[in-house]
Amino acid sequence: MVNVQNVEKAYEIAKQRYADIGVDTEKVMAQLKAIKLSVHCWQGDDIHGFLFPNQELTGGIGVSGNYPGIARTPDELTGDLHEALSLIPGQHKVQIHAIYAVTDKKKDLNELEPEDFKYWVDWAKQEGVGLDMNGTFFSHPMVKNNFTLASPDPEVRSFWIEHGKRSRLIANYLGKELGQQSVNNFWIPDGFKDNPIDKETPRLRLVDSLDQIIKQELPEENTIEAFEGKLFGTGIESYTVGSHLFYNNYALTRNKLWTIDAGHWHPTEDVSDKFSAFLPFGKGLMLHVSRPVRWDSDHVVIFDEALVRIARSLVRDNELSKTNIGLDFFDATINRVAAWVIGARATQKALLQAMLAPIDQLRKAEFNFDFTTRLAETEELKSYPFGAVWDKFCLDNNVPVGNDWLNNIHDYEKNVQFKREG
Repeated sequence: MVNVQNVEKAYEIAKQRYADIGVDTEKVMAQLKAIKLSVHCWQGDDIHGFLFPNQELTGGIGVSGNYPGIARTPDELTGDLHEALSLIPGQHKVQIHAIYAVTDKKKDLNELEPEDFKYWVDWAKQEGVGLDMNGTFFSHPMVKNNFTLASPDPEVRSFWIEHGKRSRLIANYLGKELGQQSVNNFWIPDGFKDNPIDKETPRLRLVDSLDQIIKQELPEENTIEAFEGKLFGTGIESYTVGSHLFYNNYALTRNKLWTIDAGHWHPTEDVSDKFSAFLPFGKGLMLHVSRPVRWDSDHVVIFDEALVRIARSLVRDNELSKTNIGLDFFDATINRVAAWVIGARATQKALLQAMLAPIDQLRKAEFNFDFTTRLAETEELKSYPFGAVWDKFCLDNNVPVGNDWLNNIHDYEKNVQFKREG
């Protein structure tokens, strides 16, 4: 167990160190506490959902591993989410997919209604969290030849357009009931495995489908749409209809959010550089924090250089107010609840470290072309005691400090998760 007295002592030293360079750690911790992460529910059950739990994952979606204790029911999944949220400092949101509807009769995706998500609303009210929405455009028989909203088949398009419309009504319901805007994210797997002849027509069909979906005006205080591009996917290696540039332009021209998933870019690209290029023109961003390893492999987020750059860009360029930060990864090789905690806490640590900097002073040095000061100070900041501030932040928010949260996980998997097997 971490010694609380030692945490307090270390924090007082760190507080003074940061004060010496003009950084108020108390103000920074209050700023961090106000940031709500959107924790993705599908890490807890390997994206099975409740509508078609035995359906094979398709559309470029895949989960590896078979660690025991997977959530199989709504109560098991929300129980796991509760455990994770209790170990993450602050008050957050949860992302759900359409396949997580809790219904008393069999329904298809184009038949879902807001009341099919009452279970989630009741739980969210009890938990004190908001809910974000995702339409499920994968792992379904109506994904024909890797096409949904851009399909040349009118019947296929009609099915998915109706699903998209219903997902908006569901998101509107979530936002209205919980008093927090529900971001409704759209991602589709459409594309070709090999080189296509016609690249434009599928994109024109996608524009038309999306325009039909968003035609009905809904109050933005309840919900707003976000559109997520992709570099490529399994089975669509040569051509992705919903590319980054496509959705960038669609979001700009429809006054919607653009979703940037950290795993959906070429490994040599700096995702953090995209924010400041889009936000001077765009309404806002939905960010999916993920970790690609050689490809879009959705590894659990860790405190690595890519995450640090993302956090720095959001903080230094004052982009947090226009950015919704969500998690998006799935790993079944480790405890699934621990994966949530590791990823969320890593994201918060990166944001905290970025905030613990004399940003105005560094901006001034840069403005005056004093690159020596800029480089020297940013290098020294890397060894400043931000870890002590993080420990204090956890302590003040009544969550375990350091690795103490792992004891909670071990108890939980022994007394709850492992008892689900067999």
